[in-house]
Amino acid sequence: MKGRGSGILLHLTSLPSPFGIGDMGLWAYRFVDFLAETKQSFWQILPFNPTDPIHNHSPYHSTSAFAGNPLLISPNLLLLDDLLSQSDLKAVPEFPVEKVDYQQALDYKAGLWSRAFGRFASKGKNDEYDRFCLEHSPWLDDFALFTALKAHFGGQVWSEWPQGLRDRDPETLQAARRDLTDLVKMTKFLQYIFIKQWTPLKDYCHQKGVQIIGDIPIYVDYDSSDLWVHPELFKLDERKKPYVVAGVPPDYFSETGQLWGNPVYRWEVLKEKGYEWWVQRIAHNLKLFDIVRIDHFRGLVAYWEVTATEKTAINGKWVEAPAMDFFNQLAKKTPHLPIIAEDLGTITPDVREVMNHFELTGMKVLLFAFGDDLSTNPYIPHNLPRNCVAYTGTHDNNTVKGWFEREASPGEKKNLFRYLGREVPIEELPQELIRILMMSVANTVIFPLQDILGLGEEARMNCPSTREGNWEYRLLPDWPKPDVVEKLREMTEIYGRA
Repeated sequence: MKGRGSGILLHLTSLPSPFGIGDMGLWAYRFVDFLAETKQSFWQILPFNPTDPIHNHSPYHSTSAFAGNPLLISPNLLLLDDLLSQSDLKAVPEFPVEKVDYQQALDYKAGLWSRAFGRFASKGKNDEYDRFCLEHSPWLDDFALFTALKAHFGGQVWSEWPQGLRDRDPETLQAARRDLTDLVKMTKFLQYIFIKQWTPLKDYCHQKGVQIIGDIPIYVDYDSSDLWVHPELFKLDERKKPYVVAGVPPDYFSETGQLWGNPVYRWEVLKEKGYEWWVQRIAHNLKLFDIVRIDHFRGLVAYWEVTATEKTAINGKWVEAPAMDFFNQLAKKTPHLPIIAEDLGTITPDVREVMNHFELTGMKVLLFAFGDDLSTNPYIPHNLPRNCVAYTGTHDNNTVKGWFEREASPGEKKNLFRYLGREVPIEELPQELIRILMMSVANTVIFPLQDILGLGEEARMNCPSTREGNWEYRLLPDWPKPDVVEKLREMTEIYGRA
């Protein structure tokens, strides 16, 4: 990311598809064609690990830090692999076009997965599948058994399983693998298909000159295979329950902070083990993506720890992590770390020291730029450094139009127009903010597709500290319009980002 470039932020779930949720099929390839046609260099997505209804399918809550989300598997590509037939796809429900209905999509696709797995199993030995299982065995074997056990116990949290399973007694685990062999094999099959569909899509991006930016949530969920397999890496009590949890103090998004509830790491134990779990996690993601963004990067330097019984994140404390040692170990495995550090909010000098030492790229968000400190604001275009990724907004922000209509103060609106040198009609505002970021010296600029399309708050992807209505935005099938392609390509060329 040393040269000038630009890209689009759009999660796979937001792509059009006849199956209720975006996937790795035809529309994903069409989107890559759009990126190439408009001379974009990057496609940024959100985490694509398995999601859970209990967390409203947030991509930042998952049962695995390594597995892929089967909901993103394309039925049409299963058809091409002769794992589904045309008749299997005849009775497609009438899904909503403008948003994802996760439960309906999950119910429908579960039936397709079962049929596809049956056909796959009937074909007999598959060397490619066997190689996949062997290569990914360090995480796949445990994740497959975890998933099978979750289904067997009706979704029950792993710490409530019978003691032999909870504590991973070897003989008990062996018996469970034998008793649940079909569910275990089904899970492995879906992970194999996920990578089988993702790999050619990534290759197609490279053929078109597009790099993929992935996303790593800093924390993992308590009810995940990672916690079940590695409880010693997390601050758990004798009952294997968290006694402290993660969050952030009061900030831009919430007056009471954000109480995420994820278990926090025992960094002293991670250090003793050479940070093996984290090193494997980063290496795994760098096989899937060209660049990775680490969400809440500052938590790798010092994290906000809250007693598990608290109702908000106000009464927490900062706890230091061995960031320099950790990244030194990481750099030994990957000398040039292609990492974007999410460093938004209040960032202390120790975080900057780590980022500067390892030459990690930070983030800037234009929607934060129009407060009282207009001339000195670190997010304003004339103050941006070259080594940053600048966004109009991220998945956690409103769209430009939605922000202006619903959130911007009168002072921010005034400063915005002062900065642009004129008052701009609301319909033109997203394009104008995109333009001033394109003009900036920031090496990389990324725009949510919703801003490229000039959409309002109805197209927002996520509203932090709320549970309902998030992660549902979908692109309508009548896209892209020729004028959108022309305007974006022209700006990309004019400002030297093609």
